[in-house]
Amino acid sequence: MQHTLIFYNSLDDFDARDDPRRRDAFWASFGAYLKAIKDAGIFIGGAGLQPPGEATTLRHREGQRLVQDGPYADTKEQLGGFVIIEVPDMASALEWAARYPAGLNGAVEVRANLTTRHD
Repeated sequence: MQHTLIFYNSLDDFDARDDPRRRDAFWASFGAYLKAIKDAGIFIGGAGLQPPGEATTLRHREGQRLVQDGPYADTKEQLGGFVIIEVPDMASALEWAARYPAGLNGAVEVRANLTTRHD
């Protein structure tokens, strides 16, 4: 069963990704985590996302499209990326989420992927 691990990072983590003094430590911790997922043979796909300031949000209101620069919500944690894994059940997915590097600030949301197509 496929599950998506959705990574929410603090703004400090987004800064650390590109800060010359901190980026090596940031990517080393996340890189080791991603390598463990790949080595376990459960990696399906995933991607990191640009910082929240690069986002554009589209809303529909009263038949109109409203475009806003920036993320959907201004919160302490923002969506930083995701990984899709193939594991037997939610308990296994949560075990992998729990291995997310403790040195990174944020949370991991785990969702089972839909298994039916909606054409």
